[in-house]
Amino acid sequence: MAAFEKRGRCWRVRIRRHGYPEQNRTFDNKARAEVWARTVEGEMDRGLYVDRTESEKNLLGDIINRYLVEVTPTKRGAGPEAARLRALAARPIAQIKMAALSSTHIASYRDDRLKTVSSASINKELNHLAHVVETARREWGIQLPENPVRMVRRPVSARARDRRLKADEHRRLLAACDDARNPSLKPIVTLAVETAMRQGELVGLHWQHIDLRKRVAHLPVTKNGESRSVPLSIKAASELRRLGKAAEREGRVFPALTTEAIKRAFIRACTRAGIEDFHFHDLRHEATSRLFEKGLNPIEVASITGHKTLQMLRRYTHLRAEDLVKKLQ
Repeated sequence: MAAFEKRGRCWRVRIRRHGYPEQNRTFDNKARAEVWARTVEGEMDRGLYVDRTESEKNLLGDIINRYLVEVTPTKRGAGPEAARLRALAARPIAQIKMAALSSTHIASYRDDRLKTVSSASINKELNHLAHVVETARREWGIQLPENPVRMVRRPVSARARDRRLKADEHRRLLAACDDARNPSLKPIVTLAVETAMRQGELVGLHWQHIDLRKRVAHLPVTKNGESRSVPLSIKAASELRRLGKAAEREGRVFPALTTEAIKRAFIRACTRAGIEDFHFHDLRHEATSRLFEKGLNPIEVASITGHKTLQMLRRYTHLRAEDLVKKLQ
């Protein structure tokens, strides 16, 4: 039987039942305390009781912060995920108790965010949040009948970007990089166009994995979980040799650079160059398309870029019609 005890203006309920953990709750009036006690004891009688202590004790923000400490650091994409989750933990939805979290809350969050960010961005946020909640359900004792994030309709992502450098934009971009406060911006932009490496791959590039004699850079760990070796063009090898003269060729090629620093410096460079709607990742589109324009076949290009399927490769490949005309007789 439940035991009730009045403490000041509140009522405390204690339920002890063999085979179940002791349950304690405090309410502002006895009527609510009795309703809760009957509900819990009824579930115990039917063998349906689940301990909701952790769900009722933890806010969504608490779960996100625990995930940031215990799970995010183990991932290859820790940086971008951590940034999104920290921002999410600062939003009003993070103040909702896990026991009360519902698909309605998630849908409201989605609709509110869509007013300021793209559908692709909100889908990334929801993907992270879904894994946070699922980890809490499976491993941290957060009792929810289902994952509310996975019950919500996802916004349709916009068509894949096909932005490439136009006319003299490449020249203007490099000139703007020359004026950047960060001296690493121009070489990293040059290598991005010449190698089709991802931003994180360039930041994590180590001298010990570069063979300038054979003109090959080895990437032990990539986004898709597999290693790959990237052939270096003459221009890419020359850029690395120039960088090597000022370094001891130990550790990272760009030791003081982070993906966030690149992003911000690149945005400023594009502004100075008068280049609109161009992202750093678009350099990978540009580089991949240039590989096809040089005459490489899809298998050869995929071995350089690391794409696993032709469908994935096509998302990054946008050939200029005027260049293809030259191949037609």
